[in-house]
Amino acid sequence: MSDIGLFMKQLILRPHEVVALAPSSDDLARAMVAHLSPLSGRVVEFGAGTGKLTRAILDRGIRPQDLTVFETNPDFCDLLRRRFPGITVHCASAATASGTVEAGIGAVISGLPLLSMTETVQMNIIGSAFRMLAPGASFTQFTYSSRAPIAEGVAAELLLRCERGPKIWANLPPARIWQYRRMQRHAD
Repeated sequence: MSDIGLFMKQLILRPHEVVALAPSSDDLARAMVAHLSPLSGRVVEFGAGTGKLTRAILDRGIRPQDLTVFETNPDFCDLLRRRFPGITVHCASAATASGTVEAGIGAVISGLPLLSMTETVQMNIIGSAFRMLAPGASFTQFTYSSRAPIAEGVAAELLLRCERGPKIWANLPPARIWQYRRMQRHAD
């Protein structure tokens, strides 16, 4: 079955999990990972789906053994394991990531539909990401909305600053990239 076929099947079977109209475009995938390099170290991906962002991460020089993905859909998990030998695939919620992955991650790349989630769910997922991330490392997310994907209350509580990135018009629908980093606390 093609990626589009599998994606559409999952959209019909699991509409609460798959909320996009189509898999991410190559342009969006490349833009999401443009800041990565072989020097980025270990990378974690949330919501890998059919692996469009996964492929782009590996194409940036991240070694398969340095990439861990979290995906809740079992069919997508099976596809990812077959398609990308050497990566670690957890068929589990991104909220569990920090209990599974050792801290010091160089980047988290997320394709999760954060805007469709409650602030409590966002807090669990984003909190998990920042427990794993090395100081100064980023959490990169895209959204189809004009507003930031992480709720203001969640960002404030976790001391996150966000940077609005480019809008990728060559995606269905067009998507905006956002990058988050934790603000450093200053000693008094």
